Amino acid sequence: MRGYLTAIETAERWNITTRRVQVLCNQNRVNGAIKESGVWLIPFSAKKPERLKAGKKSEVLNQLRVLSLFSGCGGIDLGFEGDFNVLTASVNPELNPSWLIDKVDARWSHLGKTSFHTVFANDIKPEAKAAWTNYFSSKGVEPENYYLDSIVDLVKLQKENKINIFPKNIDVLIGGFPCQDFSVSGKRMGFESTTGHNGKKISAEEPTVENRGQLYMWMREVISITKPKVFVAENVKGLTNLTDAKEVIERDFASVCNGGYIVVPAQVLNAGNYGVPQGRERVIFYGLKKSALTPEALEELSKEEISEQYTPYPIKTHYLDVEEKQEHMKKFVTVKQALEDLVEPEQSTDISQQKYSKAKYMGKHCQGQQEVRLDGLAPTIRSEHHGNIEFRRLSKEHGGKHKTELKQGLNERRLSVRECARIQTFPDEYQFVIPALNGNKSVSGSEAYKIIGNAVPPLLGYHIAKRLEENWKLYFGEEKK
Repeated sequence: MRGYLTAIETAERWNITTRRVQVLCNQNRVNGAIKESGVWLIPFSAKKPERLKAGKKSEVLNQLRVLSLFSGCGGIDLGFEGDFNVLTASVNPELNPSWLIDKVDARWSHLGKTSFHTVFANDIKPEAKAAWTNYFSSKGVEPENYYLDSIVDLVKLQKENKINIFPKNIDVLIGGFPCQDFSVSGKRMGFESTTGHNGKKISAEEPTVENRGQLYMWMREVISITKPKVFVAENVKGLTNLTDAKEVIERDFASVCNGGYIVVPAQVLNAGNYGVPQGRERVIFYGLKKSALTPEALEELSKEEISEQYTPYPIKTHYLDVEEKQEHMKKFVTVKQALEDLVEPEQSTDISQQKYSKAKYMGKHCQGQQEVRLDGLAPTIRSEHHGNIEFRRLSKEHGGKHKTELKQGLNERRLSVRECARIQTFPDEYQFVIPALNGNKSVSGSEAYKIIGNAVPPLLGYHIAKRLEENWKLYFGEEKK
């Protein structure tokens, strides 16, 4: 809308935080401010109220700016931010010598802060926003940076009303566009999804470009608006099994800004190769802005076979079987290593460990009716109904293999919320089952399962972020901030 600025733009202009601008608008202290589709709009002529101190956070100015789409509870966002604990067995200093790793104790290590800072996030799920803001606000990320709106609505609001919803000067755009329609565990509707951008069912008369299976095209729209130096898109491996889906998406991303981006061939990464105790496979797309690349990087990234030096894909640090073992690689991290220090839910003081699905065993042929192998990788933690969450242990009657635990009198039960989070490499300080706080909804155990299952493992996100950080000067000829 002409003559108006967003809260983000006003914060930059007045040298205060976005949160402070929104509070002032809520207090009716900004003349002419209006709220449209949940977004505060401030007249360009509005004056900064008196007796306000400057409060802009220095880290936003000094770090690479990240815009996150389809953010969920922030698995990849956490990876790009860093500053969290992981199992010591999950990190490999021999192969990642530039990482800042502090040993916390015999089991845990702390990953250092990256050069990235999240300045925008969005999702349509209130429970995802509640969990995200509860955690990231404690890490210096403004909770007001999270928009509880469909990406389609946000793009339309910016384009049709000339409102700058999306921040300027974005360095990296990241997003895991909705995957249910490409997932093997879903209905495999792909591009023909019958679910809309807002999560509701759509009729045949509605524009198909707004269905859930084509939301990557709206991610493409945000790329064209913000023109980041790099974008990273993520989806399930099942996408690669649908006819031409990967190639179609690669071409669509490459055509953004009149062919202004190099899209390197997508690859499937197994999280287990990066220290995650889970055999989770995801396809990753990278796009790099041609005009920002050095001539050398442009040439190298345009080759059919990209050299090890220039590839944006992180190197594997853990082997899954002896055939892929290479020098300095560690063996994969097991479920037992991830969970062995957790007490049973009944003895725990952590509410996320106390909560677990009480759904009964439904037979070995149904999805999610197996117990996890303690000496192996966990299967993919899915965004499923709580009745499809794998079992921590089964009874002997149902084929349970953890005989020592059963002899100790431990009962058949499914994985707890915390155990799923551990397998995904979320730190224990991230609380998922939370009451209603600061205007956000509460998050139940069943909702927590879903947002955890939808997330990119933070440790995998950290590998992706650190690889970009290490190659930043190589790609763009400039030091990272």
